[in-house]
Amino acid sequence: MDKTIRRVTDLEEQDAETYRYWQSRPVGERLAAVCELSEAAYSFAAAFKGVPAHVDQGSEQTRHWKGIGPS
Repeated sequence: MDKTIRRVTDLEEQDAETYRYWQSRPVGERLAAVCELSEAAYSFAAAFKGVPAHVDQGSEQTRHWKGIGPS
């Protein structure tokens, strides 16, 4: 993972930098990131409402996309 810090001075420059970064990543990595963000958002929403979240629900699919777990 690239941990380079870039300083931007305006929102348009930041948006362009973010777009270039994500376009440089492989499709599978982008999909896995979307899946992880969705899981985090649903976990947060469930915790905020006081409902226990099932974090493992989508994680097997994420492992499959990353080539970590069984297919």
